[in-house]
Amino acid sequence: MVVDIAYLQQSQQQISQLESLFQCQREAFRAHPMPSAEQRIQWLRSLGELLSAERDALIAAISRDFSNRSADETLLAEIMPSLHGIHYAAKRLKKWMKPSRRGVGLAFQPASAKVVYQPLGVVGVIVPWNYPLYLAIGPLVGALAAGNRVMLKMSESTPATSQLVKDLLARIFPEDLVAVALGEADVGVAFSRLPFDHLLFTGATSIGKHVMRAAAENLTPVTLELGGKSPAIVSADVPLADAAERIAFGKTINAGQTCVAPDYVLVPEDRIEGFIEAYRQVVQGFFPKMADNPDYTAIINERQLGRLKGYLDDAQAKGARLVPLFPEAQGRRLPHTLVLNATDEMKLMQEEIFGPLLPVVPYRRIEDAFAYINDRPRPLALYYFGYGKAEQQRVLHETHSGGVCLNDTLLHVAQDDMPFGGIGSSGMGHYHGQEGFLTFSKAKGVFIKQRFNAAKMIYPPYGRAIQKLVYKLFVR
Repeated sequence: MVVDIAYLQQSQQQISQLESLFQCQREAFRAHPMPSAEQRIQWLRSLGELLSAERDALIAAISRDFSNRSADETLLAEIMPSLHGIHYAAKRLKKWMKPSRRGVGLAFQPASAKVVYQPLGVVGVIVPWNYPLYLAIGPLVGALAAGNRVMLKMSESTPATSQLVKDLLARIFPEDLVAVALGEADVGVAFSRLPFDHLLFTGATSIGKHVMRAAAENLTPVTLELGGKSPAIVSADVPLADAAERIAFGKTINAGQTCVAPDYVLVPEDRIEGFIEAYRQVVQGFFPKMADNPDYTAIINERQLGRLKGYLDDAQAKGARLVPLFPEAQGRRLPHTLVLNATDEMKLMQEEIFGPLLPVVPYRRIEDAFAYINDRPRPLALYYFGYGKAEQQRVLHETHSGGVCLNDTLLHVAQDDMPFGGIGSSGMGHYHGQEGFLTFSKAKGVFIKQRFNAAKMIYPPYGRAIQKLVYKLFVR
């Protein structure tokens, strides 16, 4: 085995820098443990101005990492929601920070109570490769709004974007406030082992387990945004053109490399062929051609491309019918493909697809669709297409998922006034908007009493008449 000495030395240096940065941020937090609302709002505004000014550079870097990423997809799915999240938090931050008055029981009067929202300290954020800007900025906004220091570990799979984000953030934030770590998987492992006051990870469920295990050594609370196989349900009576168009949008953006992309679609068995044709028309309308089309995003790297091709080969070998919507691949542009006759023995039905492959699964009754979903790990998102209010309510009540869209895909994630998070195998905890502020804050209960102390009536020695009166009045 050949050992790359230079790589090992660089890795050790990066890990050592991580530990130094963490200590630096911890000391800075102790020196300024409660930043004012004005200070936090200024941080957010500086971040928004930076993203607006550097959007072209960010678009170019992300496209370079993907070999081709649609500029419009980066604007719509990364830059726009990042800016909206910043504006939303800055506008509402003073209200979020305001202590919440709470009631005090009659037995404990005279006194008052409140909840104070205090910064946690140093927050770690592990960023994935699929949306390397938005999934860095979203948690950063929540953590800064809550008054924390933040360390970001960017993905090694997006080197151009990761370096640019590091350089840009260094222009507006000192490293003792916001620091960006680069490096390979071993640096990520070391990052997850730091004794953060909170750690947010976005990525695969399998890696999330390792992150949670490492965090547990320090009793670091975690927010895990994982993913899973998010289903779409086509009802028995929804117009197929409506369902196909909205599912295709959610599945084709970023070439399906989205944690909340529809992973498979459940279609009434007598509507399968109609759905295939409607879906084909929509996708080919979005992309009249695949080759040399700047709108058609590529797969992030050869490893992921090989994984997706392996899914197709495995499915076909096990009896699946493949319906490619474009004639052949071009570089890392992989043709959007429908997969019919998919079974549980196929890899693409066992693992999150994270690419432009869409299994179409038939069902007879809506109860069968619910059972199919509920027999599997709980997904990050669920999408239902049908205009009947009664069946919509059944979907909400009879299935579990991190979030739901009725008659749409993806867009629940972009709503700043709603929490975003998984359940079960698709994650734990929430962030975005006020929920992000709360995730990165300690809601500290404070009980306040001044000079007069009525509580001494219940102090020892016990058995006095006043205590018996207290029990008679309040223990019932």
